[in-house]
Amino acid sequence: MKTSADNNTDPAMFRRVLGHYPTGVCLITAIGEDGRPLGLVVGSFTSASLDPPLVAFFPDRRSLSWQKIAAAGRFCVNVLAEHQEHLCRRFTAPVADRFEGAAYRLSQSGLPILDDVVAWIECDLHSVHDAGDHFVALGQVRSLDVEHPRPPLLFFKGGYGQFAASSSVIS
Repeated sequence: MKTSADNNTDPAMFRRVLGHYPTGVCLITAIGEDGRPLGLVVGSFTSASLDPPLVAFFPDRRSLSWQKIAAAGRFCVNVLAEHQEHLCRRFTAPVADRFEGAAYRLSQSGLPILDDVVAWIECDLHSVHDAGDHFVALGQVRSLDVEHPRPPLLFFKGGYGQFAASSSVIS
């Protein structure tokens, strides 16, 4: 058994253990320098601060999509709904145009908001910090709204699922 003092944690074990913690699935969108929409799926989104309002996510440092979104300097977090697994799979697939067939509109400030998402959060890129094989990307919130108050898409133990309310009501 590995201890917390052991720096040789097996990556497969790390992933398996942390896979027991469910995460929401978000699609980070932006407009690239060429004027085309960009998208990046993340399962590592969280609020970071109320004052100032900051959110965070953890893009892989090898991600070409992240490099383009970072260069854009602003982005929109689209919280995917339980029925949007197909979008998640499309945006993680190696296809030329990930937005082909994806319904979206541009926000007032020109960022892609996908149809039928639970919520969206527009941000300016506040800062980026090293975090091993990922980055910590902090966004300064500029605008946000609940689009459709429904359960979010979840990722758990290597698969996608849905939230089942037992003691709380989604509204």
